Amino acid sequence: MELTPFLQRELSEPLYSQLYYWIKKEIEEGRLLPGIKMPSVRQLSTHLKVSRNTVEAAYQQLQSEGYLESVPKSGIWVAEIEKPSMHPNEAEHPVMQECKPSREVLVDFEYGNVDLDKFPLKQWKKCLSDAVGQENNWLFEYSEKQGEFELRREISNYLLQSRGVRSTPEQILITAGTQTSMALICRILALQGNTVAMEEPGYSGVRSVFEDQGCQIEPVPLEKDGLSVEHIQLSRAKAVYVTPSHQFPFGMILSISKRMRLLKWAYQTGGYIIEDDYDGEFRYRGQPIPSLKSLDEEERVIYLGTFSKSFLPSLRLSYIVLPPSLMDHYSRTFAVYNQSVSPIIQRAMALFMKSGEFERHIRRMRKQYQRKHQALLRSIDQYMGTKVKIVGEKSGLHILLKLKGVSTLELSEKGLQKGVKVYSPMNFWLNPTPEGNSYIMLGFGGLSIEEIEKGVRLLASCLREVEIGE
Repeated sequence: MELTPFLQRELSEPLYSQLYYWIKKEIEEGRLLPGIKMPSVRQLSTHLKVSRNTVEAAYQQLQSEGYLESVPKSGIWVAEIEKPSMHPNEAEHPVMQECKPSREVLVDFEYGNVDLDKFPLKQWKKCLSDAVGQENNWLFEYSEKQGEFELRREISNYLLQSRGVRSTPEQILITAGTQTSMALICRILALQGNTVAMEEPGYSGVRSVFEDQGCQIEPVPLEKDGLSVEHIQLSRAKAVYVTPSHQFPFGMILSISKRMRLLKWAYQTGGYIIEDDYDGEFRYRGQPIPSLKSLDEEERVIYLGTFSKSFLPSLRLSYIVLPPSLMDHYSRTFAVYNQSVSPIIQRAMALFMKSGEFERHIRRMRKQYQRKHQALLRSIDQYMGTKVKIVGEKSGLHILLKLKGVSTLELSEKGLQKGVKVYSPMNFWLNPTPEGNSYIMLGFGGLSIEEIEKGVRLLASCLREVEIGE
């Protein structure tokens, strides 16, 4: 390893003393840990451009004080030093540490993971290779500011076929994730200091963007068929953020009547609807409901899409469909902004979509996720029965469980002890309520059917233990 202290030659303090105190501080403050091998005297003197005597003097002093130890034929190592006892106040009020599982995690119901076993890696690698192999100098240049035209054209065609969204490539803006999209929208709509409505509970990742942008957030309560439109009509919201195809996190689908009333609100007030269709491809029951954007006749809906759930989170590839007037505003206001997503990734994705591989992948994953979804519901019914209530089971890559007679924290701690990790949705509330502490969130996209069944079986045993007070 290399050490790079700032040695000031103009000071009266000798260089060996400066080096000694610097290394001592690094060890005491935990940046140089016990068991780390130090550079040799020759290496460090060459690196710092000081004499070997300077380094030797510092090392010898540190060894004599027990900070370093020399091992014959091995080198100089950072020694174990006894940490000072805690301050009395610290002993009375120890720092709270995260609860660690007593064993390894066997089943992790984390939301947001995708099925990697069925991922078309060979085809995706070929598209990446073909993109890099394309002739001309594009590889050495910045991307088009709205994003690569070929990708925007493929997205436009895909949205028309899959979601009924009519758009042109000129209306589409490529972004590096939903939060990046939301930050841009806040700027385009000048939402800073204005009221923005969003579902309560709702996606905390977007709420944090609104907070960072200085927006006034109006939490809108949920009903069985989606957010309360009456609440929005009584608010002073300039825009409303919704997840109508699969409300996050409760999973209900915004009814068609509410969609029409929400559009009417936007037309009458001049407000905008921000529609986040984050996993609209994965619906398991009933007929598909048209997107809000497909019903919009006066260009008041801003449509958000992402490849994170349908393809790969690591791509950091999302998009916005802007009304033409807002795209004109964006082009003027952000004329000097460069595109944030790699053109290599964009071109590869365009080739992947153009070849038909993306649609085949979606069809394949919809079947795969439906099998996992069915296995999850079947296991819950078999092992938990009436002890829980399933919430939001019609679409998407997660469900909620409403617990009875046990809190989220109790079940989470019990689960960790048995190697099952579940998650609380509490942070999705702007104003948390006691009710929120009676839900757990189960994501299933990245788990096998065997893992799902095992995880539910273990959770059910945890419920029984909590009931009998073990």
